[in-house]
Amino acid sequence: MAHPLARIIEQLKREPSRTGSIVITVFGDAIVPRGGSVWLGTLLKFFETLDIDNGVVRTAMSRLASDGWLERNKIGRNSFYRLVKKGRQTFDAATKHIYDPPAPDWTGRFELLLIGAAEDRDACRDALKNAGFGSPLPGVWIAPSGVPVPEEAARAIRLEVSAEDDSGRRLLRESWPLDRTADAYLKFMKIFEPLRGWIDRREMLSDIDAFTARILLIHHYRRVVLRDPLLPTALLPGDWPGRAARRLCGEIYRGVLPASEQWLDRNASNEKGPLPAAGPDLARRFIEV
Repeated sequence: MAHPLARIIEQLKREPSRTGSIVITVFGDAIVPRGGSVWLGTLLKFFETLDIDNGVVRTAMSRLASDGWLERNKIGRNSFYRLVKKGRQTFDAATKHIYDPPAPDWTGRFELLLIGAAEDRDACRDALKNAGFGSPLPGVWIAPSGVPVPEEAARAIRLEVSAEDDSGRRLLRESWPLDRTADAYLKFMKIFEPLRGWIDRREMLSDIDAFTARILLIHHYRRVVLRDPLLPTALLPGDWPGRAARRLCGEIYRGVLPASEQWLDRNASNEKGPLPAAGPDLARRFIEV
């Protein structure tokens, strides 16, 4: 195991169990681009590299299926899983937030959503948080104009507000915990900077180490970036670490992508055999335009 990666795995072990969250990362980042379905044995083989017991993985898969994230297709003694609507919608909404560059223009206006008492507030809250919305008050959500509104909040009352006056800027400050997000970005960079140095020195990673690095990179990064509203530069502190964190994530991701895809080519399968090749969208991730 490459030394920087070993330290990242040790860091993961010190955190509360996040097996189910890592499963969702694997599907959204690596399996959906290759058709969406994967054999359970492929997942168990990957989780061995994290020293996570097969029983823990099977329990996490069962819970995700019971909670409506995954569906299982059993053929003989083999089980195959794919994301169902809930899981696909969640990761599809997150994809642009994670992999695409921020929009270069901004109208100076924000989308304000008012969630009524009759709505499923828990479902709305989780969907809006994952879409990058902030909340200054219960039932009130805000994001830069143009951010897609999740289906769960489609019935919300929608208004547009300006952030160009004192009231608008106060609303922004109270909607997002930017200090906590900045600290999370700095922690992410501290954990993964040694891996970038390893790649820059052209140290060889095995295919499985490259795939593991890719999944843990996105697992950590999405936990931060999905809480970041990606505010326009004009509204951010001059030393905002989100830009540097994105550069770091993109460099590592592109560095490990070829070898990680080779591991999938050689080890991953679905009901029909080896996984199909990924589409062109995969190669465009973290490409600045």
